[in-house]
Amino acid sequence: MSDKPPVSQQSLRYDATQDSVWIIDQTQLPHVLVERELKTLADACEAIEAMWVRGAPLIGVTAAFGLYLGLRSGAVTTPEVNAAVQRLAQTRPTAVNLQWALDRLSSILIPVDVAQRPARALSAALELHAEDVAACAALGEHGAVRLENLWHTKCAQAEERGESAPSQLNVLTHCNAGALATVDWGTALAVVYKACERGVPVHVWVDETRPRNQGASLTCWELGERGVPHTLIVDNAGGHLMQHGLVDCCVVGSDRTTREGDVCNKIGTYLKALAAFDNKIPFYVALPVSTIDFELADGLREIPIEERSAYEVTHISGLGDDGTVRRVRLTPAGTAVSNFGFDVTPARLVTGLITEHGVIEANAPALANLQARLSQA
Repeated sequence: MSDKPPVSQQSLRYDATQDSVWIIDQTQLPHVLVERELKTLADACEAIEAMWVRGAPLIGVTAAFGLYLGLRSGAVTTPEVNAAVQRLAQTRPTAVNLQWALDRLSSILIPVDVAQRPARALSAALELHAEDVAACAALGEHGAVRLENLWHTKCAQAEERGESAPSQLNVLTHCNAGALATVDWGTALAVVYKACERGVPVHVWVDETRPRNQGASLTCWELGERGVPHTLIVDNAGGHLMQHGLVDCCVVGSDRTTREGDVCNKIGTYLKALAAFDNKIPFYVALPVSTIDFELADGLREIPIEERSAYEVTHISGLGDDGTVRRVRLTPAGTAVSNFGFDVTPARLVTGLITEHGVIEANAPALANLQARLSQA
């Protein structure tokens, strides 16, 4: 890792002096870093739906602040609170953190006097904001221990074979599970950042992540800003790299994980897990416990999979030689398109779930034990 300082800009920040909520507009990256102010509930809904913000943890925190923005004008009745919650809940169907955050704020706001609701909503949103940062930092530390152990094992195996010491630990990731997917640190990339702090020479293979190219535009931007060595690859190259011994482990994020360990993440994650399983490569999923849906058991049958606009597939945007961002068509006009946003990786393909409470196995007993620990905390 280079001496270049990490990005201090959080994906969402609250300015107490101005009572204002600001987000990074991720649709403008990597070409320009733009902040937008969210002033109303409608602004927060648009930010989530238009993917100015994305990533399960960040969506949840944004929804919490969106609810505050919808209440801060004054005393708000219970039906009005419920209507605001319902509007926010409709913005994205797959990421469980959204409903988790809304349920938490509802349980806080409904019992209190209407005059107290704006202040309580802000307090609760700020709590979620701080908790997200702390959770991601903690899970990053737990995951970094796994990467450090893998690195020491790789070095020892090379020595046993009489080979020169390896130069790096190769980690493959899919989509963007970095600071841009959370308030700060990230999930999968928090593991990378914390491993780098421990002196592990991590190199990241970055899937482009079609069709929105979050790997190419967001993950590469983040890693570059933090000075972490990385290489962009096309989505279908991961299996080839694994077959040739060029991947030491995979670390991805999650939008929803069931109580039996099935993991829903960006479309294409399942194929990486299959390739990793076939090549005996560890496949880790990094997630705060707010991303675990203890109400669901079977990910394939119970998790709603978002289908997005065909426009994301038929068109692509990029920076032209003249310095302007333009969008161009890739396909013949009228081409039929299927655009599922997520897929489900069965628990049997997951080596471990990296949480802020430690690394656990992806199975029902381990998750039941975690749930019991959480209920006692």
